[in-house]
Amino acid sequence: MPDQQVASPEESEGAPRPGPSNRALIAGAIATLISLVILISLGNWQMERLAWKEGLIAQMQARAYDEPGAILPPEQWADYDPQEQEYRRVAVTGRFLHGEEVAVHGLMPTSTRGNPVQGFYLLTPLEIAEGARIFVNRGFVPTSMRDPAARPARPPEGEVRLTGLVRAPEERGLFVPENIPQDERWMVRDIAQMADARGLAGVAPFYVDAEFDPTAPDWPRAGATVLDPPNNHLQYAFTWYGLAAVLAVIFLIYARPRLRSLLRRR
Repeated sequence: MPDQQVASPEESEGAPRPGPSNRALIAGAIATLISLVILISLGNWQMERLAWKEGLIAQMQARAYDEPGAILPPEQWADYDPQEQEYRRVAVTGRFLHGEEVAVHGLMPTSTRGNPVQGFYLLTPLEIAEGARIFVNRGFVPTSMRDPAARPARPPEGEVRLTGLVRAPEERGLFVPENIPQDERWMVRDIAQMADARGLAGVAPFYVDAEFDPTAPDWPRAGATVLDPPNNHLQYAFTWYGLAAVLAVIFLIYARPRLRSLLRRR
């Protein structure tokens, strides 16, 4: 049997040592590339959302600070389009039906962030013509003032004229409890359900958020619509782009010595 050749120490030192696997480097490059595409796509999506949000805020404020116009007439309520009417500033005249008031659970922000006041928003039908009514959000009251008798001032009687913003009915979110009309437990401003619970016909498919009146009593406190909603999309976009940049740098640090080693082996 022939003798097996054993490499001398000199030959072992001169022979190329096994280097890193090409497959590992290629797999890392593919994974990094896929991750970069995802992160950059998320950043681009946030930039698109930023443009959308800025346009929405501009439209909202342009409508909300415009001179008050007339509400959509009752004969056109069947053609109501929320996108065309939302945040329109309107003036309306009518007589409140205080006996049909609906108190909807809600929170009122305070100067202390994260510490809102719990209570109710009072949505009261306003009869604007024979057979035509529109719910008006008269404002917020703390929980202790849900009973009208506990409020500091009597509600307005007779014909009233008010200014406010047209708002679309709310849709219940995934984690928001359902309304229970028979228990007077209202969590969502579902105008159709409110009208049905109160036995009212000829109700507008939208409601009006009354504007804040500094001469009115403290409660209910009107002016519920937020005209400067959060807009953090630019921050989110920078976050995704930043993560993409960090990932690219990490891969370069990982790949550089391995690429050098592979080139020396050639």
